[in-house]
Amino acid sequence: MRFAKLVDRFKSTQVHAINPHPDPADPSASGNPAAAGGGGGGKLNGHFLKFIGSKPKPAQSATLAQSLLLAYGLPTVDLIEPPIEPCLKPINFVESLADVYRRLEKCSPSDRVALYIEQYSMLRGLGDMKLLRRCLRAAQQGAADVHAKVVLDAWLRFERREDELAGFHLMQGGDAMSECPESNLICGCGSNSICCCQYYEKMNALNNVHTLDGNESFSVEEEKEDVLFCIGDEEVHCVRSKFAALSPPFAAMLYGNFAESKEAKINFSLNGISAEGMRAVEIYSRTKRLDMFGPEIVLELLSFSNKFCCEEMKSACDAYLASLVNCLDDALILMEYGLEETSYLLVASCLQVLLSELPRSLRNPGVMKILCSPEGRERLFQAGHASFLLYYFLSLVSMEESMVSNITVMLLERLKECSTERWQKALSLHLLGCVMLDRKNYSGAEHYFEAASEYGHVYSIAGIARAKYKQGQQYLAHMMIDSLISKNTMVGWMYQERSLYGVGREKLLDAISATGLDPMLSYPYKYRALVKVEEKQIKAAVLEIDKIIGFRFLPDCLELRAWFFIALEDYGSAMRDVRALLTLEPNYKMFNAKVSGGQLVDLLSHQVQQINQAECWMQLYERWSSVDDIGSLAVIHQMLDIEPKRGLLWFRQSLLLLRLNSQKAAMRSLRLARNNSISEHERLVYEGWILYDTGNREEALSRAEKSIAIQRSFEAFFLKAYVLADTSLDSEASSYVIRLLEEALKCPSDGLRKGQALNNLASIYVDCDKLELAATCYTNALHIKHTRAHQGLARLYHLKNQRKAAYDEMTKLIDKAHYKASAYEKRSEYCDRDMAQHDLNMATQLDPLRTYPYRYRAAVLMDDQKEVEAVEELTRAIAFKPDLQMLHLRAAFFESMGDLSSALQDCEAALCLDPKHMETLDLYHRAQGRVTEQKND
Repeated sequence: MRFAKLVDRFKSTQVHAINPHPDPADPSASGNPAAAGGGGGGKLNGHFLKFIGSKPKPAQSATLAQSLLLAYGLPTVDLIEPPIEPCLKPINFVESLADVYRRLEKCSPSDRVALYIEQYSMLRGLGDMKLLRRCLRAAQQGAADVHAKVVLDAWLRFERREDELAGFHLMQGGDAMSECPESNLICGCGSNSICCCQYYEKMNALNNVHTLDGNESFSVEEEKEDVLFCIGDEEVHCVRSKFAALSPPFAAMLYGNFAESKEAKINFSLNGISAEGMRAVEIYSRTKRLDMFGPEIVLELLSFSNKFCCEEMKSACDAYLASLVNCLDDALILMEYGLEETSYLLVASCLQVLLSELPRSLRNPGVMKILCSPEGRERLFQAGHASFLLYYFLSLVSMEESMVSNITVMLLERLKECSTERWQKALSLHLLGCVMLDRKNYSGAEHYFEAASEYGHVYSIAGIARAKYKQGQQYLAHMMIDSLISKNTMVGWMYQERSLYGVGREKLLDAISATGLDPMLSYPYKYRALVKVEEKQIKAAVLEIDKIIGFRFLPDCLELRAWFFIALEDYGSAMRDVRALLTLEPNYKMFNAKVSGGQLVDLLSHQVQQINQAECWMQLYERWSSVDDIGSLAVIHQMLDIEPKRGLLWFRQSLLLLRLNSQKAAMRSLRLARNNSISEHERLVYEGWILYDTGNREEALSRAEKSIAIQRSFEAFFLKAYVLADTSLDSEASSYVIRLLEEALKCPSDGLRKGQALNNLASIYVDCDKLELAATCYTNALHIKHTRAHQGLARLYHLKNQRKAAYDEMTKLIDKAHYKASAYEKRSEYCDRDMAQHDLNMATQLDPLRTYPYRYRAAVLMDDQKEVEAVEELTRAIAFKPDLQMLHLRAAFFESMGDLSSALQDCEAALCLDPKHMETLDLYHRAQGRVTEQKND
């Protein structure tokens, strides 16, 4: 149960990140501080202009708080209502995961993509970006048809926000940041096929062809031309046998019982093809080549092929035209031809470009007509490109942009039309219900939620209740959720929902019950904080909201706390929280969306002492060393106000955001770091982190090596060491990582990063049994205020059987750290059982999402032969955090208790999260073997 994997130790102290790249129309793309949340985001409300100027006298400080509260008031309970989550939310999540895993193991290859997307839709509620990317990547690897490959490739690119990387162009095939897009236009799995762009490059190089015009001819071999096709006044000489081979209709016409079979001259004027087009058909009939013709002629051949069933020529035209689509304008023009002629590859290529421009392309009227309208969906369907997969992706993109837009509604309607399985229908209807609820169309929301619940989605009943509540039927809403609770296993969201419709103490008790069942729900904390505010206990309200901010970094909770600090006239703390939340959502609006975060920063800046960049660095060292991640974020945000184009600061921001488990915001920061890098070697390092964090380990390693080849730098060596350490290290590999970290430490860098490298180097020395060298590294790290090195020293003392010294070392970390949960958890390993229980209970109180305390307590109960209590301890945690390790441990408990069906179910759920987890696979196969033995007995 010890946390020993090297990469995990790295992650506990170092965090890198990945970061979205804003819309080019968005000034944040160039590091604009206003767009990044610093500075004013537009005109300030005239009500506050009097506060802008010189720093006010102390008596004026109260005026700002009073004016803000007078203008907007403290928040009330009705303003913090939790949304109905737009995702599938099974009542028994573990059972649902296990069911998906079983079906994946038994399904045919053609069904795997749909199952991975079902898995994705279930896991979205967990908010784990790595799990979601794994699902999409697995689906992409299993996709055999072009349509699925195009959509899934676009989906993964969108998750990486590749369009936000300066200088990166999606349609440049073979870019090292991603696979060549033309490879998606090849049927079949795997990557051994040559992609279209390479094919045409080779063909052109071999033949050195040029475009034919006028009456130029092209001949491969001398053949007798024995039939003439007349187009108006022009004649096209053709080889009858070659022309007949184009299609069965031509074979019948030229060799069958038709009059044309005996004629040497055939009038073809009324068949919709020009003489130039007919010459191209003749050349193709002999050469099977199209590369010498212009696009207009090939489009004419495509139409001709459709009319006369020339399937081989149609496929050739389709593939050739598909290779020509390079931009949105091309795609919109050629898409019409492709849909008209039902050209599968051409439509796929155009669709690929439309998807690569998301979300901007959805605002294009031409794209909307194709993707959003019922007629467009029908035409896509005829061309083989309308699917649940496509519209699910498009709907999620549009919902992220705006839940209430007409585009979102239209796409969800198309999603509903493409739904065939029960879960798909339930999901599409539930999403429509969520959108209607946001649009304040409560009767429409109720209708869609009811339809979703009829397909077995119990969570949609919460949507029905909410819609009824919004229509003034509070009692009916309460009774509906009350009935739901009585019929099902207790789940946190049920009590949260019922608390909305309760009154007085019953409302508060339901909020408390919701937190007990699911501490991840933010509404109960916010509600209890506002109850304190109503009782004029604002400091107590801050302490209540602190509880969830301690383990969940949420912008709405930070906003609420900032609100409280303003009421307390603690403007420094308010400024810290506003700046921190703006790193999560740069365009966040506060005070019920009436004031931008940037405007509030401007107002508060006149109430706090201003510091320069050098003082910011000193403050950053102080907060970083005290493990105050939110405070550190606020300082970096302020530094970016001063130097918005400094890539290093964006990179540091990404590290902190990853440590706070804010993966999307971290990706945005890392992309901005890459875009604002000042040198090629620096850009390669940031690209390496982007690649590593999106699962492209080898490409990340390549980036690090290229950066080192250009210039030896701390970050390049550190990246390479980190990537190589993300595996089980043998002695040779460990020695190599040690050398890399030693090289990193020889390069210039600041103390924050060098402390990290020293800490990581020491951990490898410990693994190699070089304890004295490790001790030196940890001590040096502490000298430069890398506080987390106390944890490494504690481990070192423990290995030397100095448990008291180890305990004391962790106590020092607890005393210094702002975030203490992990320190309490680690200290529990260096004390007796009772003290360990106390530390682990404290860790759970501070951060209920940490899983080790639950596993430890369950193991202790199991050792005491309290099997039922041990299972219950894990079950309580699994209900809100279905963690792989906890599922594996509970499966082992079930197996030891002889409950093999439950053991198998937990193993299947765990393998659904990580199908390659060897310990769970071993347990699963062992339990299966025991079940087989029991059946044979």
